[in-house]
Amino acid sequence: MADTAVQAITHRRVLKIAIPIVLANITVPILGAVDTGVVGQMGQAAPIGAVGVGAVILSALYWVFGFLRMGTTGLTSQAHGAGCRGEVAAMLTRALMVAGVAGAAVIALQVPLFWAAFQLAPASAEVESLAQDYLSIRVWSAPAIIALYGVTGWLIALERTRAVLAVQVAMNGLNIALDVWFVLGLGWGVEGVAFATFIAEWSGLALALWLCREAFAVPAWRDWVRVFDRPALKRMAQVNSDILLRSLMLQGIFVSFLFLGAGFGDVTLAANQVLLQFLQITAYALDGFAFAAEALVGQAVGRSQVARLRRAALLSSGWGLISVIGLALAFGLLGPAIIDLMAKNQPVQETARLYLPWMVVAPVFGLASYMLDGIFIGATRTRDMRNMMALSLAAYVAAVALLLPALGNHGLWAALLVSFTARAVTLGLRYPALERAVAQAPSSV
Repeated sequence: MADTAVQAITHRRVLKIAIPIVLANITVPILGAVDTGVVGQMGQAAPIGAVGVGAVILSALYWVFGFLRMGTTGLTSQAHGAGCRGEVAAMLTRALMVAGVAGAAVIALQVPLFWAAFQLAPASAEVESLAQDYLSIRVWSAPAIIALYGVTGWLIALERTRAVLAVQVAMNGLNIALDVWFVLGLGWGVEGVAFATFIAEWSGLALALWLCREAFAVPAWRDWVRVFDRPALKRMAQVNSDILLRSLMLQGIFVSFLFLGAGFGDVTLAANQVLLQFLQITAYALDGFAFAAEALVGQAVGRSQVARLRRAALLSSGWGLISVIGLALAFGLLGPAIIDLMAKNQPVQETARLYLPWMVVAPVFGLASYMLDGIFIGATRTRDMRNMMALSLAAYVAAVALLLPALGNHGLWAALLVSFTARAVTLGLRYPALERAVAQAPSSV
């Protein structure tokens, strides 16, 4: 494991971390499109719906374990910054153990979990039957996909984002190839898509672990006294639980946004769903720079160096600002064409264009919240993240109550941007305390 923590923080270093993450994110929607496309060749509606429903259920379920990616990045980057190679290796072992337990729990509880999912989002009997077939295969890769969260976080902490890109390209490339073979070549239908993903996810984990082989050359990865160190486990549990609660509140904002939008009719709901894809693009673009902040800030905190922390925050945020300006311009100029490409229904197109200006300003409003999330994750100031998200949720609820009756769907979009702004302002107010804590911490190097 190269000691990158002592190297100067430069623009080139930030980009070296960020660009592979942005490229890796591009592969995700491509895979979803291929999954839908190969099943669509069967000429029936039910298989398409089954794959879509099954994928959404698993995505929502696995999303709960996203804390493992973020928590592992923050804790590992700090250990790396402090020069504690043994703790870096032990963190990988702990992440894999958490993933193993979580994956086993998902497999064991699959029947009630999937039953509850279909109660919340019922479909036709044919779609549910095919989706059950899909889920019953894919659920067996739960330990692999959750473990990949932890391994990805560990690699990001060490600035090895090219390895993350390699895993995503290899895993999704294999998935696409197997999709075509199993569905179009062998005629396995929905089960073929599930088997393709199952094989690809376990293969992706195997490649990721091979790319982490340097950690397994350090005896500390199996030093069980260190791995099960009570203070380290307690800190990991606290960090991860704070992130989980913060993420649940954030998800609550977006879920309520969709439900409230549904109250304005099917056309407005569809238009909102189209425009949310613009936010998804923004998230994909900013992930790279937020992840760079996580790694570099975490290393600075591990070294108790405020100047490095500040430089990491400023450089990564500066590149994030350049990105959001580009996105805002692109959405303003190309937004109508993108809408027409995504939705063929004319009323939906016209409604989406009506609310498009919110998407032009959304990246700018969201920048500070995205970047501060990365900074606070790297510093493992997760209690602040949890508490400030609670305040942001309260601001969103108040904005909905005030703006929705007067402005309708415009008020709903305004309330969403209020939540972004509240998150940015509240975390920004906590940033000086973060610097003071780092300045007062004893140097680890």
